[in-house]
Amino acid sequence: MVKLLLLHSFLVLITLLKCTTTLAQAPAPGPSGPTNITAILEKAGQFTTLIRLLKSTQMADQINQQLNNSNQGITLFAPTDNAFSNLKSGTLNSLTDQQKVQLVQFHVLPSFISVSQFQTVSNPLRTQAGNSNNGQFPLNVTTTGNQVNITTGVVNTTVANTIYTDNQLAVYQVDQVLLPLQLFGPPSPAPAPSKSKKESPPSSSDAPTASSDDAPVDSSGAVVLTRHLIVSFIVAVFAAFSL
Repeated sequence: MVKLLLLHSFLVLITLLKCTTTLAQAPAPGPSGPTNITAILEKAGQFTTLIRLLKSTQMADQINQQLNNSNQGITLFAPTDNAFSNLKSGTLNSLTDQQKVQLVQFHVLPSFISVSQFQTVSNPLRTQAGNSNNGQFPLNVTTTGNQVNITTGVVNTTVANTIYTDNQLAVYQVDQVLLPLQLFGPPSPAPAPSKSKKESPPSSSDAPTASSDDAPVDSSGAVVLTRHLIVSFIVAVFAAFSL
């Protein structure tokens, strides 16, 4: 009887150990509720300026709507507060409301891209700011091992950290604000003034020709004749007096 009780207790102990091991291996449940981009950034910290821009431009609502109502996915490059502080004083205040929207959109890719996928993407990347092929909003990435390098034509930076990633949303920390060429590039040169055609000198055929009436008269013959008549007259006079 004692042996049966010991055997029963041993089996119960093994069962409890197996249950405990199974519970320990179970993954922790994910956050409840729909994905919220500003909540993710607030939890990460150091993204106060970006959160304010996302809200004021209504890009936060647009991103959340796309994440929760479609399967397209989103990739966000998130500049830190220090990145915004390093901008030239008054940079954000100098932008119009539309330009602020374009600045935020330039940090958003309309698809989910993991770190490993950056090695095979085609440049320039398409952002939500506009068509990159016309040279207005080019965003190019290169990789060196696991490092992702980003260039905009104005700024060169790297992905410093992965803040959040799942199969639909990827948020990467960048230590510089991605300034698009369209908004922060050098101004387009003014068109050169059109050169006036130089007046060509008149050709010989265009030169006025003298008419026969305008031709100079050769008077040398008349002068000689006049002198001859005067001499003859004087000789005749002297001859008359000598008679």
